[in-house]
Amino acid sequence: MEKVLFICASPRKEGNTAQVLSECAKSIENRGMKTETVYLRGKTIESCRACGKCEEINRCMIDDDLNEIIEKIKDSKGFIVGTPVYFGTARGDLMAALQRIGYVSMNTTRFLSWKVGGPIAVARRGGQTSTIQELLMFYLINEMIVPGSTYWNMVFGREKGEALNDKEGMQTIIRFGENVAKLIEKIS
Repeated sequence: MEKVLFICASPRKEGNTAQVLSECAKSIENRGMKTETVYLRGKTIESCRACGKCEEINRCMIDDDLNEIIEKIKDSKGFIVGTPVYFGTARGDLMAALQRIGYVSMNTTRFLSWKVGGPIAVARRGGQTSTIQELLMFYLINEMIVPGSTYWNMVFGREKGEALNDKEGMQTIIRFGENVAKLIEKIS
């Protein structure tokens, strides 16, 4: 069974970002695929040192929580990241993780190439567009496939549960999940 891995960058347990990702995961599961969500909350993720050791040892040489996540990505056909937007951009821990994941992929087997997925941004008011653009750079430079949806993958909400009330945003996220699953089916 094909699997899609999600990374949730929210520090808030069961907050808006986690709830939005859960709904996206349901739309993928409804198409017969398995999903798993990794939460960065409580994990230690250092920034990339650009040391190049990954090319020699086939993994990141930094001994924190990221190598376990990289193995989960390798075993997945899809990869979706979700982040809250607090100050007009993606959370730093997510960016540190993605930069290292990309560096390891490029310097080893290019395991990200042809994976299907994309970013999701959740915010109270603004910053989602620049966050989506920032995160898309990771997907595109790693030869990943990003399907579209009915709008950009952004949802509005501040207090826990408010994002689920953003009807248009949630329709976009659910359609995005469906499109990820359909594309994985066609590629596989």
